[in-house]
Amino acid sequence: MDDTTRDHLKTLHTAAIDARNGYQEALEDAEGKGMTPLFRDMVALHQRHADQLGQELTKAGVTPDQDGSFMSTVHKTIMDVRSLFGGLDDSVVPGLIDGEKRNVAAYDDAINGAAQPTSIESLIGDQRAELVKKIAEMEAIKGT
Repeated sequence: MDDTTRDHLKTLHTAAIDARNGYQEALEDAEGKGMTPLFRDMVALHQRHADQLGQELTKAGVTPDQDGSFMSTVHKTIMDVRSLFGGLDDSVVPGLIDGEKRNVAAYDDAINGAAQPTSIESLIGDQRAELVKKIAEMEAIKGT
């Protein structure tokens, strides 16, 4: 695996951890109300993506960071504030869509950034497709 592919995988892995952490915070704050099913699905999706990307990084001799970046703190804080002032109902969906679109853009950068082994190309293509599908589901919730 070349350095460019490894860097893209690290970026995608960190983004998955950050997103998982934000959705986990939302899930806890929702207390079984509002968008709980969506939050639960997104935690599972991003955890699976992080696990898969982490396996590829490990194969390449890189120890994946399981904590995420500063964005984890930002995502958690946003969910805490939203929960405190307005609840975590469908009004949070536009922000979730925006965040997932940024994640898809990171996948696009990885796909277009360098030639990857077929297995990695397939993995990141599949993960990107799953995010696009979730965005469509969120847009249906939002009513767009």
